[in-house]
Amino acid sequence: MTHSKQAALGFRVHSGWAAVVAVSLEKGAPVVLARQRVHLVETFSYEFRQPYHTAEKMLAGQGRDFIDRVQDEARRLAYKAIRELASRTQEQGAKLTRCGLLLASGRPLPGLEKILASHALIHTADGELFREAILHASARCGLRDFRIKEKELLDRSGEAFRCKPNVLLRRVTELRRSLGSPWSQDEKFATLAAWLALKAPMKPIPKGRGKFSAS
Repeated sequence: MTHSKQAALGFRVHSGWAAVVAVSLEKGAPVVLARQRVHLVETFSYEFRQPYHTAEKMLAGQGRDFIDRVQDEARRLAYKAIRELASRTQEQGAKLTRCGLLLASGRPLPGLEKILASHALIHTADGELFREAILHASARCGLRDFRIKEKELLDRSGEAFRCKPNVLLRRVTELRRSLGSPWSQDEKFATLAAWLALKAPMKPIPKGRGKFSAS
């Protein structure tokens, strides 16, 4: 099939799952090709969705092994989801080339011992593990990634598309008319992340990316 357009995935990640929207452009406007909620753990329970909270209650070696196992599982499930979405976009004449990911604070994490000694860092690390899984899987699938802090999303989008943030958000909200539910803030923000990814200049994928320093 000849691909006449590019597509990007936008991800808003939660503990153990992510909202994802596949977007292409028509005359500069976003068109939603697919959307879904991807589980990044096979057993959707607190134990696995909050791996650092779980590891905190384990012996050091057991905790590290548990986090590694959850990370491997999250990477595998993210890769499977991206491959499936690539097939769905291909069927619609678009080639999946990019990934937009919403970040939290974006601060680097220390080693595992220091993380488990801080409740605040444990919360952060749980989210970062699943974001890292998305980045690892997207690189494995050959996608170029675009990362943006969620708190900067609306302002950066307004600047990129020369539109007031509230007007832009209303425009994305109106996509629900043709899509139906669910169309929550997860899907809206994921759409903006994908839209920005399609506009942003992409850097080459760094060699060895995907290693999570805290594991």
